[in-house]
Amino acid sequence: MLVLLPPSEGKAASGRGAPLKTGSLSLPGLTEAREAVLGELVELCAGDEEKAREVLGLSEGLRGEVAKNVGLLTAGARPAGEIYTGVLYDALDLASLDAAAKRRAARSLLVFSGLWGAVRVTDRIPSYRCSMGVKLPGLGALGAYWRAPMAKVLPETAGNGLVLDLRSAAYAAAWKPKGEVASRTATVRVLHAPTRKVVSHFNKATKGRIVRGLLTSGSAPEGPRELVEALRELGYEVEAEAPGKAGRPWSLDVLVDEVH
Repeated sequence: MLVLLPPSEGKAASGRGAPLKTGSLSLPGLTEAREAVLGELVELCAGDEEKAREVLGLSEGLRGEVAKNVGLLTAGARPAGEIYTGVLYDALDLASLDAAAKRRAARSLLVFSGLWGAVRVTDRIPSYRCSMGVKLPGLGALGAYWRAPMAKVLPETAGNGLVLDLRSAAYAAAWKPKGEVASRTATVRVLHAPTRKVVSHFNKATKGRIVRGLLTSGSAPEGPRELVEALRELGYEVEAEAPGKAGRPWSLDVLVDEVH
């Protein structure tokens, strides 16, 4: 099983250990693309601060994020699973998983990123600010920039099992499973049951709880049908829609009344 996650906008501080080594990150086929984005981002932020803030879409109160990006090459790095914070990652709570669940998380979780393309939760990275919606002056819109490198690397990374896609739209644009991979992919929406609308807090927290539940239970659904069964066994109300055409993903709606 491969679980595709969005990053979090908020991030923990960089560590005090050794700085980033791009060549040590998972998915080495993305190294050249990562280094290109990293180089331009650092150069942008080391120049005109106001221009950098505009490109990154940062408010006045987030001016310090520009300086953070300037130091990316020398900042200490820590596991991505510790860098990403926010509602989804709080609900997932990787740090409290038992050893077996942590091993499953290391194998199956892939976090998409405007800067790194995609990383595993064990990859050591510094804290940064660069969303997939950013349009860098040289490389252009990152969502489009990442499509070609991702198309070369991700099909092999997906292996032969289930692909559980929990990404938001901006990050989903960087790689869309196709063909045989798409047929074993399930995208998930979380709907507030009384209104049948997507509510941000319910959506993020429930996705984190879903992933945690799958990891702690040891469940290993082989495909979308088995995923529906696994989620129902975990107590979720799930509505599933099989694709109308070959080479399309399944669509799953998880209905929740409240988040505990």
